[in-house]
Amino acid sequence: MIHRRSLGAGLALLAGPAVAQGAAEGWPSRPIRLIVPYSAGGGTDVMARAVAERAGQRLGVPVVVDNRPGGAGNLATGIAAEAAPDGYTLLVGNIGPIAVNPSLFRNLRPDPAEALTAVTLLAAAPMLILVNPKVPATDLAGLIAMAKARPGALNYGSAGNGSANHLAGAYFALRAGIEIQHVPYRGAGPALNDLVAGTLEMMPATIPSSIGLVRDRLVRALAVTSATRVPALPDLPTVAEAGVPGYEMAAWYGIMAPAGTPRPIVDRLQREIAAALSAPDVRARIADDGAEPSGNSPEAFAAFAAAERRKWAEVVRDARITVD
Repeated sequence: MIHRRSLGAGLALLAGPAVAQGAAEGWPSRPIRLIVPYSAGGGTDVMARAVAERAGQRLGVPVVVDNRPGGAGNLATGIAAEAAPDGYTLLVGNIGPIAVNPSLFRNLRPDPAEALTAVTLLAAAPMLILVNPKVPATDLAGLIAMAKARPGALNYGSAGNGSANHLAGAYFALRAGIEIQHVPYRGAGPALNDLVAGTLEMMPATIPSSIGLVRDRLVRALAVTSATRVPALPDLPTVAEAGVPGYEMAAWYGIMAPAGTPRPIVDRLQREIAAALSAPDVRARIADDGAEPSGNSPEAFAAFAAAERRKWAEVVRDARITVD
């Protein structure tokens, strides 16, 4: 005897591919919302806007950037997770909400690993250790000496608790053996504004969001967080070269969709976004900002995000990072 529930489940399983294919036909027919977890002007926003217009051209509908800062990125993640899995709502996931917050927030709901589907990695970008020009330190060794002379007095800004800026600063303090004060903001843009104004003394920031400020001498870059120097700033040493061995990190940005989004739509999104990333003008813009474009497969991005989650769980534990 076949139970009705079993029969229904079997029919749903058999119908699944056909339903998914049907959902993909005619898609997209209206604008796509691309949710950014931080305010305009930060690295995540810059990266989103770098690809949104070209991807929209390829898809035949506008891709509209929707900035939703708050809750260390959890607000935007929740909005995306609760959206209909129809391909019309996407999220720019990054290191904070996707890889770090599950270790920072107890019983985080929704869990990004369960609530979201990986589409593609947009790019990975090292960060710059920046100071306000009035800060006496002209190199990283000088900044470390300042911090050791005034434990807890030196402050640094971030896009919010659990953001890439926060992790970069906490990891730097851990490796350098210093104590510095974290000041969270609602996005990297407002924090950078305060760094320029002198309210903040220091900030790790993504190259896309800050390289213009460096070139205009509104802030001073002391080091880059990558393992090697970046072509955009070839004379700038790495953090490891400047006196903190073993330090390396990169901010990253990827497109995610609500769990349950039909695979044909996910595949189409990946193809069109990868094509947008390979366009010479988009690629040049991203590379000029010091980032490395990707456009990899959903499986590769999912594996990368899982590895990052494991890595930063260890850093959160060892650095005793909290959201209080």
